[in-house]
Amino acid sequence: MSEIIVYFSRKYENYVSGMIRKLDTGNTEVAAGILQKLTGAEVFKLEPMQEYSKDYNECIAQAQADQRRDARPELKAYPERMEEYDTIYLGYPNYWGTMPMAVFTFLEHFDFEGKTIFPFCTHEGSGMGHSESDLKRLCPRAQIGRGIALKGGSVNYAEPEIKEWLETVKG
Repeated sequence: MSEIIVYFSRKYENYVSGMIRKLDTGNTEVAAGILQKLTGAEVFKLEPMQEYSKDYNECIAQAQADQRRDARPELKAYPERMEEYDTIYLGYPNYWGTMPMAVFTFLEHFDFEGKTIFPFCTHEGSGMGHSESDLKRLCPRAQIGRGIALKGGSVNYAEPEIKEWLETVKG
């Protein structure tokens, strides 16, 4: 069996260290890249058919509206062979206390029975929020491992923190 990193990330305007900044690569994508370097796992980026706005304030309003109506945004694609993976590293930014709704779409698409999911989240002060309890609710037959919350503004320097987390959760 093998490992896969599945993540949702958004570039363009983001809230970083107290300011709105334009990012060429989203913070969660940076974290996924570090994780891939450390694990050698395959990588899959979740992309909704309808992208969020490039404007930060519009994006957060859209994300909050999706959450209020419990939306399941359609994804452009899914990993082809989830059955071959026993470990899934699941990455996402914290949107209003949990995962973006596109991640909910992905999680409800597959049966994760017998698999271990290790969440990793980027944020600017809200940590994991209630995303871990949401994961347990959405994937009751999976093992949800201890997650890691990474400060988005310093994710480019998070390799030591991610390495330490991996050593802790993987033994």
